[in-house]
Amino acid sequence: MGSINKTIFSALAFALWGTLNSPALLAEPSMQHQHTQTMQQEQQYRVRYGTEKVGDLDIFYREAGNPSKPAVVLLHGFPTSSHMYRKLLAELGDEFYLIAPDYPGFGDSSFPSPDHFEYSFDHLAEVVDQFLIQRQVNRYVLMIQDYGAPVGFRVALKHPEKVQGFVVMNGNAYAEGLSPEGWAPIMKYWEDKENPQIEKDIAAALFSDAGLKWQYTHGTREPENILPDNWNLDILKFARPGQHRAQLDLFYDYKNNLQHYPAWQQYLRETQPPMLLVWGKNDAFFPVNGAEAYRRDVKAIDFNLLDTGHFALEEEGDFIAEKMRHFLRGIDQESSKIASR
Repeated sequence: MGSINKTIFSALAFALWGTLNSPALLAEPSMQHQHTQTMQQEQQYRVRYGTEKVGDLDIFYREAGNPSKPAVVLLHGFPTSSHMYRKLLAELGDEFYLIAPDYPGFGDSSFPSPDHFEYSFDHLAEVVDQFLIQRQVNRYVLMIQDYGAPVGFRVALKHPEKVQGFVVMNGNAYAEGLSPEGWAPIMKYWEDKENPQIEKDIAAALFSDAGLKWQYTHGTREPENILPDNWNLDILKFARPGQHRAQLDLFYDYKNNLQHYPAWQQYLRETQPPMLLVWGKNDAFFPVNGAEAYRRDVKAIDFNLLDTGHFALEEEGDFIAEKMRHFLRGIDQESSKIASR
């Protein structure tokens, strides 16, 4: 038995010696380094989450891609958050840097009481502008949807040198882009802010569980296939005390955006930014007239009307992602040409 054990031990020792001295293992440090680099690159492509302190506010954001790549700032609409851009972040982070903040009172950002925080589009834009400055995002394409339009255009007019182009998705800048039917309760509110019945009517139509769901499913081809997480997340957020007051304040302030429309249109005419327009044509709030109006002021526009509703990404995410990839590559190539001159 002793000789057998010695033989087995010798065989195992020889096998181990051979393994330790194999070319594959001797190359292990290099392979580990390559593996680490690959993991780091893949980590940059993935969607990541963070919080940036802006004054007293914690601003939540999602990002994907390498910050050294061409940047896209994605500004969300009502009643949602950066969650609406989840597909684009996952799809485009391999080639571009994308960052999507939640406004104060939305998503996972701080929700200061409307008694102490002014819920206006001027204020939201100030917070987003400071957020981008702190994150050192200094050159970018703006993607604007719904509320993202009044926020984004304010940032663009303040820093025209930073904006390389626009992706417009049901983000309005024209009077004809407001549906008289869809906006009727809010327009009444503009005329009679102290009327509690109007506030109740708005809350019932847009803040209720059914109203929040309707905003995602109206105008879609297959409403049964729209992700329920969208409105379920909003339902939780809208149940917070003070949330209705904050949203009503923003609805009332929206009338001030109309006064800015001429300046935004002049900015587009004068700067002629490259623009990709992807517009859900069945939107109850922002009809096709608002999409068509951009053609008056912007020459370089890739114009696309889609058979879906207010949140076009829910049904047309793949199409929009591919369109954006092509559009952003074109902007990056043009920037490279200018830099090499």
